Amino acid sequence: MEIRQIKAETVTETVKKLFMDCNYFIGKDIMTALKKSFENETSPVGKSVLSQIIENDKIAANEEIPLCQDTGMAILFVEYGDKVVIEDGSFEDAVNEGVRQAYCDGYLRKSVVSDPVFDRINTKDNTPAIIHTKIVSGNSIKITAGGKGFGSENMSAIKMITPSYGIEGVKQFILDTVRTAGPNPCPPIVVGVGIGGTFERAAQLAKQATFRSIDSSNTDPRYASLERELLEEINKMGFGPAGLGGNTTALGVNIETSPTHIAGMPVAVNICCHAARHASATI
Repeated sequence: MEIRQIKAETVTETVKKLFMDCNYFIGKDIMTALKKSFENETSPVGKSVLSQIIENDKIAANEEIPLCQDTGMAILFVEYGDKVVIEDGSFEDAVNEGVRQAYCDGYLRKSVVSDPVFDRINTKDNTPAIIHTKIVSGNSIKITAGGKGFGSENMSAIKMITPSYGIEGVKQFILDTVRTAGPNPCPPIVVGVGIGGTFERAAQLAKQATFRSIDSSNTDPRYASLERELLEEINKMGFGPAGLGGNTTALGVNIETSPTHIAGMPVAVNICCHAARHASATI
């Protein structure tokens, strides 16, 4: 396979479109789940909230305006082909330029501050992006981009569980995290779970899990069964749409796993609100 050159401008244009699209257009998997939840919701108030969410998402798509006022921090998962060379610039700079153009030209809220503790001065263009890159075989670049709002991000958690806790300990931590979050992450939510790896790997897996379509299942039937069980248990909590009561607290639970050390079993829970913004493209 020959080396392929991709212009930095192409990366920028692709990233710009992805962030505008994911902020304007709700995913088909989420819309399908919202409509199904509306049909199955037993609470009149919950049903009304779901109806308003569905209508909001339709208006956003028709008028090409943001689904939510929090248009998120820019997160990208990149599968970067080992036969790709970026022309006329660097990949990271091209990505950040795409984010800058999307949030400025697309009238998306700029929510990033340059220093986390002291200055907290807004960067005014929503950069820098958080870029997770995996080098793969090939001459293309696949980019999955999402805007992560912090009402739900702030409700996420990680715990370094030891193997003695077993599956029950894993389930307990996940359910306790969602229960503690309560109505704060704007339910109905998508729950991303990362199990294994190391401290940072588990958190990355949990975030990646929220980017996976909720009409898919983990390829391991044991984890697929755990996804269904957790979704059922979460919806029994009764927080309901907007936290106003009902049987639709979560739309989906996605689990991703990784090999880990014999002495550990890290578990991370990344909570995402119903405006589960993400979109993909391959260059």
